[in-house]
Amino acid sequence: MQMVPPARLGKAKRIIDAVGRYVEFCKSTLGLGSRLTGMKIVIDCANGATYQAAPLVLRELGAEVIELSVNPNGFNINEHCGSTHPENLARRVLAEKAHVGVAFDGDGDRLIMVDHKGEIVDGDEILFIMAKHYQENNLLQGGVIGTSMTNFGLELAFSDLAIPFKRTKVGDRHVLEGLRNHNWLLGGESSGHIVNLGLTTTGDGIVSALQILSIVYNTGKTLFDLKSQVNKFPQILLNVEIQRPISLDKEPEISKAVESAEKRLGKRGRILIRPSGTEPVVRVMVEGDNLDLVKALAAELAEIVAQSSK
Repeated sequence: MQMVPPARLGKAKRIIDAVGRYVEFCKSTLGLGSRLTGMKIVIDCANGATYQAAPLVLRELGAEVIELSVNPNGFNINEHCGSTHPENLARRVLAEKAHVGVAFDGDGDRLIMVDHKGEIVDGDEILFIMAKHYQENNLLQGGVIGTSMTNFGLELAFSDLAIPFKRTKVGDRHVLEGLRNHNWLLGGESSGHIVNLGLTTTGDGIVSALQILSIVYNTGKTLFDLKSQVNKFPQILLNVEIQRPISLDKEPEISKAVESAEKRLGKRGRILIRPSGTEPVVRVMVEGDNLDLVKALAAELAEIVAQSSK
């Protein structure tokens, strides 16, 4: 097979300054003249895709930046760091007395944040802060898309604000599909994958972080204060190993148990039971405003699922 010389492959040109162009794009999502001057921010880049761009973006906007996990070696991506391990970030935020912390995942499409008290701010809370701010500034087109795993407290908070809210299956592609079906702009997952079609075409951790940081900076409110306006319900998620594949709609014992549990929760909770698409487990999730009841119901349902799979 004869190799084609590079000069004959077409007119495509290599982008020499891809990082620089991306940095400018990220800053442009805040609008001309936007600054973060005086903010002290700790960032955890998970030894992944954001390790160069994220510090540059924040420093060019005037922030003081403390970097974590910005030394990728090809093997340490997400290794005890980033959005899946935000406890390291939380400790550093407290130690540095920073205003806020941001943890990205390895490929940079998700984020988890930490407030000045060292408390984790997840995707549901990030989504709420954005939606409320957009509504107050007439920037929210329609409503918000969440998933089956979105905390029930967020749904109630949106109801109180008269913000329409719809759920989809778990996965950013389902969130995107939901947004397109409703002609809405904002959606996301508890994991921190935020889709903001008013700014980008897909999830982007840096762009999402900039939206929250800008809200903190311009309102003068702490991230703790902003997130405290949504009361998340206690949620218990159990992975139940199964010995054989089961179809939940064909298991009367499970259906009866779920119906009974839903009655005990009333309108202040919900139950989700779904098979994993990748593992021999069934995920049992129970939410409610009574933690003891939530724990008890989750354990009861998990036992019934396990017995039904034998």
